[in-house]
Amino acid sequence: MSKLRYERPVIKKLEGGMPNKFGIRSEIQTVTHIDGNGVKDLIKEYGSPLFVISEKTIRSTIKKARKAFEARYPRIQFAWSYKTNYLNAVCSIFHQEGSWAEVVSGFEYDKAIALGVNGKKIIFNGPEKKEEDLSKAIQNDSLIHIDHLDEFYTIVELAGVLGKKPRVAVRVNMDTGVYPMWDRFGFNYENGQAWDVINKIMHSGKAELVGLHCHIGTFMLAPSAYAIAATKLADLALAIERKYNHEIKYIDLGGGFPSKNTLKGAYLPGTDTNPTFDDFAEAISSALLNSNFKKDNLPLLILETGRALIDEAGFLLGSVIANKRSSTGRRNTIIDIGVNLLFTSYWYDHKITPAQSFTHYTEETCVYGPLCMNIDVIRESAELPLLNRGDHVVIHNTGAYNLTQWMQFIALRPNVLLIDMDEKPHLIRQKETVDNMNGMERVPEHLK
Repeated sequence: MSKLRYERPVIKKLEGGMPNKFGIRSEIQTVTHIDGNGVKDLIKEYGSPLFVISEKTIRSTIKKARKAFEARYPRIQFAWSYKTNYLNAVCSIFHQEGSWAEVVSGFEYDKAIALGVNGKKIIFNGPEKKEEDLSKAIQNDSLIHIDHLDEFYTIVELAGVLGKKPRVAVRVNMDTGVYPMWDRFGFNYENGQAWDVINKIMHSGKAELVGLHCHIGTFMLAPSAYAIAATKLADLALAIERKYNHEIKYIDLGGGFPSKNTLKGAYLPGTDTNPTFDDFAEAISSALLNSNFKKDNLPLLILETGRALIDEAGFLLGSVIANKRSSTGRRNTIIDIGVNLLFTSYWYDHKITPAQSFTHYTEETCVYGPLCMNIDVIRESAELPLLNRGDHVVIHNTGAYNLTQWMQFIALRPNVLLIDMDEKPHLIRQKETVDNMNGMERVPEHLK
């Protein structure tokens, strides 16, 4: 019989009964497997830290989202937001599930084309579309969402050169009752900017106005704001029809739906408070159906949902490096996951769970990453069991933005796994090596 590992005694105040202003006692559960694969086994084979993406969760989530909207509105199309997670394997899953591609750069546009997405099913957003990118989009008959007048004039010029009539939409920003208002992108609804560009498009005759688009914010917690946006875009579409006898084919409400993560400073966990797909579907569909569109002339509703579709499918596995005490006596646990990999730790209090059995002694802990910078903090305060060097942890809801905003800083970026529908792991992005980094550098002869 092996000797039990020593854990020092801890005196902890117990909270019983109904919640008080300090909340209720935390119940921490171990997570030893992800889709049938042992966390320790995955780390042993692929290293630590390690990103893991669950294909089952992705497909289940997109089906829930479609069901919520299709039950309420007859014409729905999702477009996968590449900037949220543009790993080829992830994008391919969403395209298999019927999503179009929504891109915001020439780089992302080229990825979509390389993955076999039909050009007509690519939505090109963003303020920087280079001439060569716009030229490709026009030739492929993609949907171009105009962000500013300089872009519109470039499109008109290219249309003449290429002898094609581009399909365009106008990006509109507006007051939806959520502040600060996102008015950096597109043309304002209230002050007439949107009408200004619409009139220019219609009178130019050089482009076909097929849609109206808005993106009112990120991690939006108010479905009512989308109802206001849908109502305003519907009124604008109907006004265009009255003035020009021209039909708007689609209304695109962008993204911004929250995942189940908990925002920093939130009083209650996101799993309990963040709106669901049904909440957003009810608000948006009711606004469109209650507008004055004729029954047989409803516009296609496009949704560029990213975070809410992928966040819960992502896990980040790591290992404990050490434990320390701060000058105040607070427990600090250092893990091999830093903010270079988990950029969203600046926004969320990510759920962290141990990947092995533990005692029920817990302590308020600050979880640090391994980087040589004081702001490398994964959780400022988390109620955790007493983790020891070599123990493993699972950080939840990491699928959105971390794999597009991660940085090569101090440490190289790790492997990324996809666990398929049959619970088989696949390496979908190899870890970086020193050769990868040095291969992009050049040393002048006089320094060799």
